[in-house]
Amino acid sequence: MGVSLTRAAQWTAASSGSGKLEPTPMNEFLLKKILCFVEQFTAQHPQEAEHVFEEPLQWSTALVASDFQTDYDVSDSAVQSHEKDSEGQPLLQLSPPNVYVRSFGQLSKLLHLADEKKLGEVRTCLEENRNPMAGILGSSFATKSDREEVCLDVLSLKDEVKEEGSALDVKVKLYVVLQNIDKQILNQLLGEISEQVRLDATTVKNEVEMLKQLCSGGEKNVLKSLRYTSDFEFPNGCRAPPWRQVLGEICYLVIEPCDTETLHITCSTAGVFLNEGRKQEGDESGYERISDIYKDLMTLLKSRSPHFADNINKQVFVAQEPLTTQRIPHVEMVDGEEQGQLQKSCEQQKKNVLKKPKQQHTSNKAGVEKKYEPCLRWRNLGLLSTCGADEAKHSQSSGEKKKRLRAGAKSKIRGEFTVSSSPRCLSSQKMKTSAGAVHVEFFSESSTESEEEEEQPERRPESNTDLPSEYWQIQKLVKYLKGGDQTATVLTLCAMMDFNLMQDTCQLAIRDVGGLEVLINLLDTDEVKCKIGSLKILRKISHNIQIRRTIVDMGGLQSIVKILDSPVKDLKALAAETIANVARFRRARRTVRQHGGIKKLVKLLDCVPNLATPSANLDVEVARCGALALWSCSRSTKNKEAIRKAGGIPLLGRLLKSPHENMLIPVVGTLQECASEENYRTAIHTEGMIKDLVKNLSSNNDELQMHCASAIFKCAEDKQTRDLVRKYKGLQLLVSLLDKADNKYLLAAATGAIWKCSISLENVTTFQEYKAQEILVRLLSNQPEEVLVNVVGALGEFAQIPANKATIRKCGGIKPLVNLLTGTNQALLVNVTKAVGACATDKDNMIIIDQLDGVRLLWSLLKNPSADVQSSAAWALCPCIENAKDAGEMVRSLVGGLELIVNLLQSTNNEVLASICAAIAKIAKDKENLAVLTDHGVVPLLAKLTNTTDDRLRHHLAEAISHCCMWSSNRASFGEAGAVAPLVYYLKSKNSSVHQSTAMALYQLSKEPNNCITMQEKGVVKPLIHIMGSDIEVLQEAAAGCVRDIRLLALANKKACLFI
Repeated sequence: MGVSLTRAAQWTAASSGSGKLEPTPMNEFLLKKILCFVEQFTAQHPQEAEHVFEEPLQWSTALVASDFQTDYDVSDSAVQSHEKDSEGQPLLQLSPPNVYVRSFGQLSKLLHLADEKKLGEVRTCLEENRNPMAGILGSSFATKSDREEVCLDVLSLKDEVKEEGSALDVKVKLYVVLQNIDKQILNQLLGEISEQVRLDATTVKNEVEMLKQLCSGGEKNVLKSLRYTSDFEFPNGCRAPPWRQVLGEICYLVIEPCDTETLHITCSTAGVFLNEGRKQEGDESGYERISDIYKDLMTLLKSRSPHFADNINKQVFVAQEPLTTQRIPHVEMVDGEEQGQLQKSCEQQKKNVLKKPKQQHTSNKAGVEKKYEPCLRWRNLGLLSTCGADEAKHSQSSGEKKKRLRAGAKSKIRGEFTVSSSPRCLSSQKMKTSAGAVHVEFFSESSTESEEEEEQPERRPESNTDLPSEYWQIQKLVKYLKGGDQTATVLTLCAMMDFNLMQDTCQLAIRDVGGLEVLINLLDTDEVKCKIGSLKILRKISHNIQIRRTIVDMGGLQSIVKILDSPVKDLKALAAETIANVARFRRARRTVRQHGGIKKLVKLLDCVPNLATPSANLDVEVARCGALALWSCSRSTKNKEAIRKAGGIPLLGRLLKSPHENMLIPVVGTLQECASEENYRTAIHTEGMIKDLVKNLSSNNDELQMHCASAIFKCAEDKQTRDLVRKYKGLQLLVSLLDKADNKYLLAAATGAIWKCSISLENVTTFQEYKAQEILVRLLSNQPEEVLVNVVGALGEFAQIPANKATIRKCGGIKPLVNLLTGTNQALLVNVTKAVGACATDKDNMIIIDQLDGVRLLWSLLKNPSADVQSSAAWALCPCIENAKDAGEMVRSLVGGLELIVNLLQSTNNEVLASICAAIAKIAKDKENLAVLTDHGVVPLLAKLTNTTDDRLRHHLAEAISHCCMWSSNRASFGEAGAVAPLVYYLKSKNSSVHQSTAMALYQLSKEPNNCITMQEKGVVKPLIHIMGSDIEVLQEAAAGCVRDIRLLALANKKACLFI
């Protein structure tokens, strides 16, 4: 239910809200397995079945109260289970249309009651609880499923969770059970996938040729017409564009049946299906699937055309198969031995480039039609052959034409995991024999850059006559490189290095003639000089995006990683620097980690940076190159953890004291990249690196200053770090960096560091001394969004001090802040709303905000799809409403504003709900607005939220209920909606603010006699008497007033009994 749901499940695109599970065979398989597991859970794991979830699983159910039998309290449409948790909350609660379940025992019972609806219940539950592990076990356990190695040791789990008691043992056992069922489901799923029949280009082509015969029968035609959408056929037999071939698509057909509308069909390795049909060139939406997947064209046509289905069996035809090919009905999964031989053959073919005899190429003669082929970039994508990295080679003679038939299949399952039956493509899978298991490594990468570098189009001359002379000279050298001995190889490498290898023309010349294969093969020789020469060339040409991808495709990165173990320091330095260039996209970074490259790179950092001997200087250079490589690799979350485990943090801390800027830049770059992880921030603090980071802020190198500021920006999330930056005089240095406004990257880093440091009010006082606030206000215009997010965030923190609110106004900062409310950047909108809200607590500022129409802009942000923006805007509205001159009239002037506020009470985000409740509490102070809110149904929606366990939401919800009770009829409505009893449980909270708002709400509700009866039954008097001893006067009065109302009702009832 953790990895199997997030990795294997196929979800629809979430255009609005969360995505849905697609109606695919894989999803049906997953749902049935999860259903079977939950139904049998109570019988197989009775102790774990009683464990109470951290948060209830909530979804819209199709069940009604009449479906529940014994063991449940049924009243009208609501249902509660007899079983309750330690706080008295029912383990199952039905409040149509939602159901709340808090244990596997109740979940199993519910599915048994659902009968034929149970599969739909499981589907809806998973769609509305995308991360069920977090709700069941809590966030500390849920995050474990994404780690590279899941530790199942009970003692280590106890240390991490830091809880006590037998409940933890049950939680750990439940965690292990869920992990085991995850693995079991995934293994069974892979078995299902491996048995599926896959289509290939040859099979599709043969079936199309056969169907074309059915279009030429005159009046007896079974089909009117059949045609391909593209006449161009790639050497691998596919007609789909390369960027669609990587998704398994083979070709597209337009078929016109005799009795239905025209069908637009996609043929893929997974089967055939209908698409929307491309209306114009470049329209990618036309490729989207709009039907079920069929095993072949015949099956699809039979299901779509009754005329075809009736007449196909009457036809007599012979399929003419091409003479040069053989029909392959499907591709079988090779066993372990055959697969190993194929993989070995592919690898051997790559490594024998130097030994291959020169092939004879015959040039096209005049008058002979030229054969057009796709550019080499497509060849490198693996679309021309199964192995992807092997170059397709064709030789022709006058008598015959030979073709090599490559059989392979690559299946891509939608989601985040792939299973490949092609030996060459088994990079992250290990396939065993049928008797063995199938092991798949699931990976997750997080990066500050894009997940994959976007393909850059090759800018190549239109004809060979446009190529410069260097192109041809390098191609000649590569030919010498292929056939020469050791001495000739070294001399050729030296000659190649005389060219400007940073030019695209020279780089592509090496690749086009097969030079990359030779250079990579040289890395596996025993000759140091050849290795050095090859690495020097690879180091330069790997700056090209296409070339570094080709290096990875050819397996060259593995050879470079092996060289890191070499005793020759020059080799290690060159290899590390080449890795730094190549590992700029996710697949390369993963390859480095999987082949032990992280540990080897960390070892290179072990040097003393301050010695001046020649040997020490060489060690420093090796360490610098190692730091460069780690910097590139650290863009992956798993690589960050691998660096930490390999002991990289202390070594980076030692190198941070180096006096050399070229050493400091990659070291600080690695640290700032890794500082996004909490354990790194803690280590940077404990290792004393903050002092060195602050010290390097005074450097004259802008790049070094930028990385130091960026590291402080990420580390300053922790208060101790913020205090250390102030202690080491770093705040003044950060303010001085604001003068370099021309360098936008440095400005973004510096403003980010100021923002995070200003979270501490002591730092804000220091920033005031250096006039930072005035400078930041000037930066509110004509700056990129990356800078504005940080500037506005800092001003929002500055505005927490009352004096600074006036300063922002006097510097003219209110208007640009309000203008930024019209933007679209969500991070910027969150910070702007916070800053505007903080400024609005000053009445003079509020006058300006109102004049600039700022309240309307804030209200409009409640429609933003981002929950963060919605909650931030609602929080900002609270001080605006409170400090506006005529708040009631201002709110009423916003057409549809109150209805929007009420509708947001249906949100599933607790932060949004809390902020909306706070806003309603402010709005309801005006009786006319309260009447409008009541008409829009605010009472039942607030009552529905009372079962929450979130203290922040409880506080503002109780406050909203208290103010809504000012409308006398609402008191009875809240009681009828079942809001009183849950409020009594709020008094058990340890949060004093919850006590205060709850006591106020109970006091208002106690003015309705029926509510007093409910309170008395739920035992409200005892906790209220305890609260009456509070030091807070308002709290005392509310508690006493509530007890008084309950007592008066009791006395009145007693008198009434006496007179009867």
